[in-house]
Amino acid sequence: MRGLVAKAREWQRRTLLAFALAASVPMPPFGAHAAPPTDAGEAIYRDGMAGDGRPVEATHHGQLAMQGPAAACVNCHRRSGLGSKEGNTTIPPIAAQYLFRPATQSADELTVPFIDGMRTSRQPYTEATLARAIREGIDSEGKPLGFLMPQFALSDTDMRALIEYLNTLDRRRAPGVTDTVLHFATIITPDADPVKRRGMLDVLEHYFADKNAAPLGATPALRSSRKMMFMVNRRWELHVWELHGAPGTWQAQLRQHLAQQPVFAVVSGLGGRNWAPVHDFCEHEQVPCLFPNVEVPVESEHDFYSMYFSRGVLLEAELIAKRIREPASAASGRSIRTVLQLYRAGDSGEAAAQALAADLRKQGIAVENRAMPPDARVAMALHNASHAGALVLWLRPPDIAALGDAPPASVPVYVSGLMGGLDRVPLPSRWRDSARVAYPVDLPQGRRVRVDYAFGWFAIRHIPVVDERVQADTYLACGLLAETLSHMVDAFVRDYLVERIDDMLEHRILTGYYPRLTLAPGQRFASKGGYIVRFAEPDRMRVVADSDWIVP
Repeated sequence: MRGLVAKAREWQRRTLLAFALAASVPMPPFGAHAAPPTDAGEAIYRDGMAGDGRPVEATHHGQLAMQGPAAACVNCHRRSGLGSKEGNTTIPPIAAQYLFRPATQSADELTVPFIDGMRTSRQPYTEATLARAIREGIDSEGKPLGFLMPQFALSDTDMRALIEYLNTLDRRRAPGVTDTVLHFATIITPDADPVKRRGMLDVLEHYFADKNAAPLGATPALRSSRKMMFMVNRRWELHVWELHGAPGTWQAQLRQHLAQQPVFAVVSGLGGRNWAPVHDFCEHEQVPCLFPNVEVPVESEHDFYSMYFSRGVLLEAELIAKRIREPASAASGRSIRTVLQLYRAGDSGEAAAQALAADLRKQGIAVENRAMPPDARVAMALHNASHAGALVLWLRPPDIAALGDAPPASVPVYVSGLMGGLDRVPLPSRWRDSARVAYPVDLPQGRRVRVDYAFGWFAIRHIPVVDERVQADTYLACGLLAETLSHMVDAFVRDYLVERIDDMLEHRILTGYYPRLTLAPGQRFASKGGYIVRFAEPDRMRVVADSDWIVP
């Protein structure tokens, strides 16, 4: 169902682009004042709801084309107001500095950051001509706008509120950006694995050093050269924000870090079981958090700034649930009516076990969750496991290696790949016949060509490979950031960074551990599925697919 909803939203987004502004509206100040955000203007722009609570209506060729959320400006002009591109259709920026900017005949005269689709020669809008453009589809020079632009029925009060909101999108400089430096942070929680921490930081530090290795000169004016790839010659600076203490104190620590050194975005990062305080901080402060290494990401339909490669162990829970609900594909070939789950209290597996239990209980399957305290032995926790219809292990490699010689007789076993080490999960040999591993990444033979470049890069720089997936994901996050910034030129707007990553991600060839990465408005997880894998004969040391690619 989740996949169908995402596809429906993406279909709606692409369909709405057919009614977007293709011809244009070029933008400095609307008057000399910039109004603060108004609830009414924001509601019109983002939600398609008028000030009186009724849905905004948009017409095309005199007929009602859309209303309410489908008619919201954000669908085409995006949250930043800097527009978008879909195929050959370019949606121009409508933030105030682009709409009301005086016309220029030469790129050397530009005083605003370059945005693909900006109209440089069009006469500036006024409040009256902008209202006419929105209502009647007539531009500032009296010419019809492109046929894709619908007309909106807005009252004078709503029109003023919308124009005031467009003025709030005129952000001159983002925090963490200077004439010579782009500041970024990475965030590490107290429960982060120390081995993964070192591996991640090795990649980040070397990547930033490489970015800064080129000679840095004075920042060019970026007029005639504005369209050239990332000619703003800024140095990248990394700030490591290590958190301490209880999760309840993390947001205060993060606010202090941000006050001491504003950053443009958070790149990568590393967490344990609880990433929610970091996620909430980034959403509240409107700081992009790009692909942190976390096993339990935060799921929210309405958040915007946090982006993840996958849903982690929560995705694994759905992969296992789908297998258990389909008896014909289960390892035992029989219907499963009871499930036993084993995990360490307070570890990432606890959240996954709760999610899986909730899913299975809706299907009438009885689930017993056994939370092991820190000093408990895994063999003791398996007492009476043979009475279960299936056994699910949310365990780390030391616990998996200590399972013992004999699995419960005739009981199919499911193992978390992310927690257990993916294809290097150290299952005792006699467990490998009955075990199936949740595998939310591409198979080893499929991803090899996509990760070879990263591992070659590590080797040249003598970076020890201590956790292949975490380090490959960190390298991928850095590469995505660099490529996106190169296309943004000098338009350093946080919302625009997130939107450009949304647009560019699906066109990337090297996607690391994942067969395909896509994002869209309302989607914060770039990889949507995974496999159930088994250990192949004769040596039971190599994993092969035991299912098709599953998108729950």
